[in-house]
Amino acid sequence: MSVDTVIAGGTVVTASSTFDAAVAIDGGTIVGIGEEETLPEGDVRIDATDQLVMPGIVDPHVHIDDHVSIDSYRTATSAAALGGVTTVIDFAWQAYESEEGPWDEPALIADGLQRKRANQREALVDFGLHGGILREGDDLFEEIPDLIEDGVTSFKMYTAYDFGVSNGYLRRVFDALADHGAVGVVHTEDDSVCRSLAAELRAAGKSAPEEYPQSRPDYAEAMAAEDAVRLATETGAKYYGFHTSCREAADAIARFQDDGSRVRAETCTHYTTLDESIHSELGNLPKIAPPIRTPDDADAMFEALRRGVLSVVSTDHVAQLRSSKENQPWWEGPYGANGVQVSLPVFHDEAINERGLSYPFLVRVMSTNPAETFGLPNKGTLDPGTDADIVLFDPEATDTITAEDNASEADYSIYEGREVTGRVTKTLVRGTVVAEDGEIAADPGHGEFIERDVPDWSV
Repeated sequence: MSVDTVIAGGTVVTASSTFDAAVAIDGGTIVGIGEEETLPEGDVRIDATDQLVMPGIVDPHVHIDDHVSIDSYRTATSAAALGGVTTVIDFAWQAYESEEGPWDEPALIADGLQRKRANQREALVDFGLHGGILREGDDLFEEIPDLIEDGVTSFKMYTAYDFGVSNGYLRRVFDALADHGAVGVVHTEDDSVCRSLAAELRAAGKSAPEEYPQSRPDYAEAMAAEDAVRLATETGAKYYGFHTSCREAADAIARFQDDGSRVRAETCTHYTTLDESIHSELGNLPKIAPPIRTPDDADAMFEALRRGVLSVVSTDHVAQLRSSKENQPWWEGPYGANGVQVSLPVFHDEAINERGLSYPFLVRVMSTNPAETFGLPNKGTLDPGTDADIVLFDPEATDTITAEDNASEADYSIYEGREVTGRVTKTLVRGTVVAEDGEIAADPGHGEFIERDVPDWSV
């Protein structure tokens, strides 16, 4: 008896331990872990000597092929594959009507789901979709049960921008999601505070990129987070806070958190590895919302991750061109920065090499926790019977990050020139090598749309 592939000679890392072992793969599934001589022979043997063998990264927060990102599914999932990311969760958007909006008329999330699912033909890695709520309306409540049946089991809302929703509507949505066990995901910034501060800065002529973070302060994020978490808690809904950036917001979340069975949250790679001084180096290129904040806030993100207040590290990947962001006041041009291709080596270098955290910690916050949080039982683990989504990682290799290596359509990197130790050498999705030594090794269309389960947060 033989199996398709055996990965041997490496050090296996799981969410709880690190040990030397081989991994057997057959039919796209992990079928065994142990000493190589105890496993069936593989038709293909992958030598992982001096490398880590980890579950593929699960990034639950990316933007692809829509009104905020110029990436196609081919370019974004190629970047993901090169970065050891084997599953991403994007957004199926609900169209809204606005003078400056991308749609001519309102439409359902189901329409956005249909459009995004068609991108499977270009995907290199597997993907799921959050429902994206961009307007207030009763039609949402009619389609939620069908969307959940179709594997969309989490729904995003904003408290800011012209597509943000009111607290009253937020409560109604949480109430509906609680009935189904689905997850409410929220971008939290107090819109009125941000708008008033932006207006004051503009009136004072403070147009330099370094002024931008003052327009969206930490307390505006904390205010909105506290409101949203309170509403979710009162309705009994599962709450997940997107891109937590600062100590104040993490503390607000922690006040409502008991055992993680109702309230969870993430931070992003950039909030753990950069600070607001990046604007003096790169101008408007790192303009994201919430902004990149202070060194103390970066420290606070690691403190919150250690304590379990935050349990996931994502990227909030958004592809834009340099030309759309440069040479203008900070209030002009789009938000967002790409990061899915370099998130693992950047976070690894900071968390492991600089702060002394463990490899199981890295696997928990980048693979196992996001998969469990968002109803992906076959992802984020090396357990036999689950998908053979695996990243081989050389912890000693060094690289200097440059946008010249981007597979994304983005032509810049907010990590430009950063030296990191740790490199992705091979990425497997369901047993197939999709990236190897910095090159794509599979055809577009290998990735599949994943219908996610309603997650059980009680375990």
